[in-house]
Amino acid sequence: MTLICEAGGLLTTVQDGGRPGFMDLGVPRGGACDRRSLRIANLLLDNVPDEAALEITILGPDVRAAETCVIGLAGADLGAHVPEEDRPLQPGTAHLIHGGTHVRFAEARDGVRAYLAVPGGIAVPEVLGGRGTCLGGRFGGFDGRPLRPGDVVRPRRALDPSPAGRRWPDHARPGASGEPLRLLRAPRALSRPAPTGYDALLAGGWTVDEQADRMGLRLRGPQVRLDARASGELISRPALPGAVQLLPSGLPVVLLADAQTVGGYPVIGMVAEVDQPALGQLRPGDTVRFAATSLDAAEAARVAAAAAFATAARAVRAWDEWSYLASLQGG
Repeated sequence: MTLICEAGGLLTTVQDGGRPGFMDLGVPRGGACDRRSLRIANLLLDNVPDEAALEITILGPDVRAAETCVIGLAGADLGAHVPEEDRPLQPGTAHLIHGGTHVRFAEARDGVRAYLAVPGGIAVPEVLGGRGTCLGGRFGGFDGRPLRPGDVVRPRRALDPSPAGRRWPDHARPGASGEPLRLLRAPRALSRPAPTGYDALLAGGWTVDEQADRMGLRLRGPQVRLDARASGELISRPALPGAVQLLPSGLPVVLLADAQTVGGYPVIGMVAEVDQPALGQLRPGDTVRFAATSLDAAEAARVAAAAAFATAARAVRAWDEWSYLASLQGG
């Protein structure tokens, strides 16, 4: 089975679980901005959870099935449908796509990123241990660039129609509940003392700015003022997804999957790992709220979320629980 791209959409790239271990070479971890939805799309097809899939942003592509195939769809509702059959494609479901028909996307109804998986993952070369697209480095995926007309999306495994019709229990994109994002105080290794910065993040009402991409989300709101000890630029230090940096303008930016590997701005908070998938579903104009949390509470929330996810995976299909939980180690 193959999918042939006839229109690339706004920003459609191949993404997987990322490339950990190369930050010392200046290579960001990258991978899916919403790893939870990536894993759902893959598990619907019996794939390894972090296999390469299409990450589709706001305005989706137009792809034609050269022959009958099955896809896993998860994440945001971007209006996926098969126009020839007048058939909507709900996220959180594995769908049978008949040969000669198209998968198109009408509009972003909820969230910003959807994930489209194929059996075994997308067959593109592995670079530095990953198949995902590194836009800044221009490698991975389809030659380090977004999907464009003429590209052929090939699976790494032959068609097995049996997953068609599977649904993820109570599928909802991360962040759909509107709950505040859990925020940790920044490690001292990443910032100068900035006691007022963290409190200001918690107190302020924030809106995602138009300057939002896979590297980070700029937020609009009240200007954050740091004390004299935290003013000015820092010596460059490691930058991580989930970090909240303070720009010279006094406004924060939250780093996402393609965040630079080092940075010189003060870090005034860290979004807990359990809530980072929700960051990947925020779009310009969305409201963002933060709530204070501790390291112990954040870890407990992560463990509980992983356990609930494993339960949902077992409900969808037979799955070796221990192998699955082992695959989640490292984030």
